[in-house]
Amino acid sequence: MRLFHRTKRSVSLTSAGEVFLEEALRTLQQAARAEEAARRAGRGEIGRIEIGYIASAAYSGLLQTEVARFREAYPLVQLNLIEAPMDTLPLEVSNGSLDLAFIRPPVPCPADVTFMTLLYDDFVAALPEQSPLARKDILPAADLASERFILPEQASGTVEVGRRGRFVPRTIHNPGGLVAVITLVSLGQGVAIVPASVMERVHMPGVVYRQIEGKSIPGAIALASRRHEKSPVVKVFLKQLKARQAAR
Repeated sequence: MRLFHRTKRSVSLTSAGEVFLEEALRTLQQAARAEEAARRAGRGEIGRIEIGYIASAAYSGLLQTEVARFREAYPLVQLNLIEAPMDTLPLEVSNGSLDLAFIRPPVPCPADVTFMTLLYDDFVAALPEQSPLARKDILPAADLASERFILPEQASGTVEVGRRGRFVPRTIHNPGGLVAVITLVSLGQGVAIVPASVMERVHMPGVVYRQIEGKSIPGAIALASRRHEKSPVVKVFLKQLKARQAAR
């Protein structure tokens, strides 16, 4: 295919040459864009992060705050978020189904998964409004001995109440998310020991919240991640959260 008209005095493009030039320029521009995209991906400015979380991470406001901060700084990174049962989250981080997960320790973790504590809070009791126990502002743990306990995502608060009250809690299997737990409490199915953030955020008819007598029962929200993370964009998110931890 002839691309040029050549004479002794000039060289000009043929019609085919003009088309070829236009496409060649597009190819060079696309190559430059591809190179820049690769550089940005290598810096963690472009990519995708799969994040799992438990409900109380959202009720605490921690999840929203950190996601908003990251999106503002890295608008080209796609964040996919999914709520999931806490016991499954560390394994999904380990096998690569998720990159990060907001959890409540203690929770069993594979050897290649580590966690970073981001926020500390306390546990409180959620009671049916009609329960005689709801008349007390501060609730002794022993007063809950005859109650049935609806287990939330983290059972450590329930276990601690039983230890303090010197009884073994009678438990109902976790019905799902925290809203499901509080719903069962509102229906009079039992009581629940839940994070204080739920008391502040979930106001449901028929439910009251009470502090438990004695030293506060501590809880925490942490981020689960792979020990030897290779993804640049996930490393950038981890860097943001490490900065938050250092600033506390």
